[in-house]
Amino acid sequence: MSPKNVIYRSSDVLGGTPVFLGTRVPVRTLIDFLENGDRLEDFLEEFPSVSKAQAIEVMEMASDALLTEGDEATA
Repeated sequence: MSPKNVIYRSSDVLGGTPVFLGTRVPVRTLIDFLENGDRLEDFLEEFPSVSKAQAIEVMEMASDALLTEGDEATA
């Protein structure tokens, strides 16, 4: 899955807040759940319009961004 298939941003939807494609669920909500110690399954039960594949892809994108940024900082 590419980022274009996972995240949508438009000023017409929640003022441009990044949301999971095909939903009005902000990506930040997943991050908040995980930061609070909730399980991915808890998030998916609360927001059934988000697929597990979408949630995993967003987590992988965040991980990749952090690891890439870290690699550049040490170079």
